[in-house]
Amino acid sequence: MFPYDSQLLVLLQTAPQSIADVLATMQSIDALTVDGDGLKWFNWLYFQVTQAVETRVSSGGFNDPGFLSELDVQFAGLYFNALKNYLSSQSLPDCWQTLFAARNQTAITRLQFAMAGINAHINHDLPIAIAATCKGGSLTPQHGTTQYNDYTSLNSTLDSLINETKQTLNVRLLGNALPDVSQLENMVAAWNVCAAREAAWDNSELLSHLSAEPLLSAGFLQNLDGLTALVSKGLLVPIP
Repeated sequence: MFPYDSQLLVLLQTAPQSIADVLATMQSIDALTVDGDGLKWFNWLYFQVTQAVETRVSSGGFNDPGFLSELDVQFAGLYFNALKNYLSSQSLPDCWQTLFAARNQTAITRLQFAMAGINAHINHDLPIAIAATCKGGSLTPQHGTTQYNDYTSLNSTLDSLINETKQTLNVRLLGNALPDVSQLENMVAAWNVCAAREAAWDNSELLSHLSAEPLLSAGFLQNLDGLTALVSKGLLVPIP
C-alpha cells in the first residue's frame, strides 16, 4: 500500500459518464502516484490509448461514434472498479489482484506493469465491456457489423502505441537501466494487442449467448480470469 491510496479511493467513488471523465480520472491517478508505483505505468499507457480513442471520436473517425464512446466508458469503469475494490479490500478479479499486489516491487520493470495491466484489461475486462455496451444499445456482438468494424479499425493505432511503449518503459520501476541482456524482450514479444482484441470480441459473443445462463456465464468468466491471471504472473516475473 502507498500513503496516497486513500486519496485514490476517494477519486474512484464517482463512476465516469464520458470519455472526458475517464481521462480526468486517469490524470488524477497519474498526479497522485509516484514513479515507484507500478500502477502509474499501466495507467500512463491506458491514458495514451484513451486519448487516441477520444481524438478519433472527436474527428468523426467512426461510423458509430456513440458505440465506441460508450464502450470506452464501460471499459474504463471496469479498471476503476477493480482498483477501487482492491483499495477497499473487496473482492476483485485475480488478474487485477496479481498486478496491484506487485505495485511496489522494484525488480519489475515499468513495461511489465503496463503490459500486465493491458493483459488483464483486454483479455478479461474487454469482453464484459463489449457485451454490456451492446446490450445497452439493443445490439448483439457480431463480426462484420458496423460496431465490429469500428472496433477493429483502432487496431493499428493501438499496436503502434504498444510498440512505442515497449521502448519508452523499458527500464526498471524506479527508472534505472536494465542489463544489456534480459529476458524481458522475449517475454513481451509474444503478446499481441490485435490478437487479444480479436479474442475479446469472440468472447463477448460467447458471453452474449450465455446471458440467459448465469451459472455458465459466471463459470466462463472465472475460467477467463484464471487464464488471464496466469499470463499476468508470467509478465510480472522480476528481471534479474
